[in-house]
Amino acid sequence: MTTPRQIQFAEIDLNAIADFEGRVVAFVGLDGQLDLSARRVNRLTKNMLKRFAASETFEKMKPGEAHDLSYPVGLKATAVQVIKLKRRATQDEARKAGASIAKASQGAALLVLAGTIVKAAEVSLGLALRCYDFSDHRSSENQQLGAVTIMVSKPEEIAAQSGPMAALTEGVFFTRDLVNEPANILTTDDFAARLAAMQEIGLDVEILEEDELEKLGMGSLLCVGQGSRSPSKVVVMQWHGGPKGEAPLALVGKGVVFDTGGISLKPAAGMEDMTMDMGGAGVVSGVMRALALRGAKANVVGLVGLVENMPDGNATRPGDVVKSMKGDTIEVINTDAEGRLVLCDVMWYAQERFKPSGMIDLATLTGAVIIGLGHENAGVFSNDNKFCNAFLKAAEIEGEGAWRLPLGQAYDDQLKSRIADMKNVGGRPAGSITAAQFLKRFVKDETPWIHLDIAGVASVTSETALAPKGATGWGVLALDRMIRNLHES
Repeated sequence: MTTPRQIQFAEIDLNAIADFEGRVVAFVGLDGQLDLSARRVNRLTKNMLKRFAASETFEKMKPGEAHDLSYPVGLKATAVQVIKLKRRATQDEARKAGASIAKASQGAALLVLAGTIVKAAEVSLGLALRCYDFSDHRSSENQQLGAVTIMVSKPEEIAAQSGPMAALTEGVFFTRDLVNEPANILTTDDFAARLAAMQEIGLDVEILEEDELEKLGMGSLLCVGQGSRSPSKVVVMQWHGGPKGEAPLALVGKGVVFDTGGISLKPAAGMEDMTMDMGGAGVVSGVMRALALRGAKANVVGLVGLVENMPDGNATRPGDVVKSMKGDTIEVINTDAEGRLVLCDVMWYAQERFKPSGMIDLATLTGAVIIGLGHENAGVFSNDNKFCNAFLKAAEIEGEGAWRLPLGQAYDDQLKSRIADMKNVGGRPAGSITAAQFLKRFVKDETPWIHLDIAGVASVTSETALAPKGATGWGVLALDRMIRNLHES
């Protein structure tokens, strides 16, 4: 894998192009215009770029797309990769261009002739994000990308822009690694240990064990993991980068390291994918890592509830009644609706202890959100329009799909229980909304709140623009952007 920290920015050196032995990347404008570096490549290759720019193939290419011209005459390079991109490309086009470079890299060293491309740093971000590969458990050696040198007209300026992006990339990779990790490796103990290790980069990290959770009254969270040999935990990560005493933003993540459904057992087909049911906690962890690495000027606290949902003689049964930290009682109708039982206690704890300026919870919460929104958008629910719009704007800028869904009393009424204060499910109709309504019962009136149901976007079976198959790291970029906009601008 490659991050922007491993990408070197250098002055344009026309003499170095002819003797470079890896892959040369040249940018050609939408109208076929060549910059200084591309003109050098064109001269060395006997007008190859000009001829290609006049072809039907080039005409059909979209901005950010690439085409290989192999073993060019006049160069030692194995290929010239032509990227169709205007000088003042959009952020999305620049990142797409970087991803195109990464996908075709084949492990070779790269010389990227970005010249005066305004968003060259975004090209490097797209390149780094698309280079991700989770190979920890493969016996064959992973084909690592070779050295990457990006030649630009202002290397120091572009390198400075790329610095915070390196932190973001590492945050995204941290999230992807956690979500991709199998459950026999990423136990609740291992997950907590990985988060505790982030004290080395400046986070304050606390691990609350089961005895402490019992004292706090987190009966809802604890009931989920009582059938597992892995102990349930809550991990609290604090970043103190803003003004002293200023209320932090709270990020809360569902961390079900494996979800069998419990006594309400899931079907066998596809159950292996339930290693990703800690995706919300993974995103929170990745955001906190990125904030620390880039030295964010904001106060943020990340809290994750780590549990494993297993069937056992001690497991919670359908029909059991448990008591939340808030004091409300919950009739557990379906033990496979466990994420909300974890989140509600952690959310209440976050508000009681930290009095946050706002709270965002993330969870791979419902299959219903995939039925409604597919794998293109996360479901967004909120009690505060201004707070919600700030997130939606940030997600749009970062190209991370998000769509707001409604809340309302009629949905809340579906949670009425005959024997307790509420049920943990409201039936099949509007399943994502009734899940959000359940969580809303644990949000104080004064707390701006957003619930993100990321079941459809946390891990996918086909590659995305900036990620291979598997974990996407969705949400790290958008949440970091929101924090910069609200707390650091």
